Amino acid sequence: MKRESGITLLEMLVAATILAIAVVGLMTGLSGTTRNAARLQDYDRAVQLGRTRMNELMLDLRLPRNATVSGTFDRSQSGGMDAGWRARLSQFSLPPVMRAGEAGLDRLELEIWWKSGTATRTYTLEAYRPRPIRNEDVAAAAVDASKQGASK
Repeated sequence: MKRESGITLLEMLVAATILAIAVVGLMTGLSGTTRNAARLQDYDRAVQLGRTRMNELMLDLRLPRNATVSGTFDRSQSGGMDAGWRARLSQFSLPPVMRAGEAGLDRLELEIWWKSGTATRTYTLEAYRPRPIRNEDVAAAAVDASKQGASK
């Protein structure tokens, strides 16, 4: 008996099913990859905005200490997403004996926020900068020391 060459209907159905499963898996993987790429692009943009804003704040000697300042980024800078920042400058350390002209150290915390879909994401930067101690700082430290001595 001579067998005809070719594929049967059953073999066709099995091949089509395997191909459909493979295509669905590929499409799911591509969808996840595209979503992750968009999220990383937003994160990278926020990091660049944060670094630029941190540089500006580090150079701003008029930035108030122990107060929160904030703002928003222009949508042309942020790639069309809603984004902004919050910063706080605080005293980090002082020399053991305070004298005018000595150096103290300030800490600058900067939080960048942006909208990613319905969620708000954040990225935090922190930097330290030296600052000269002024006569007013020495006088304020003396007042604080006398208050602490009186409360004991």
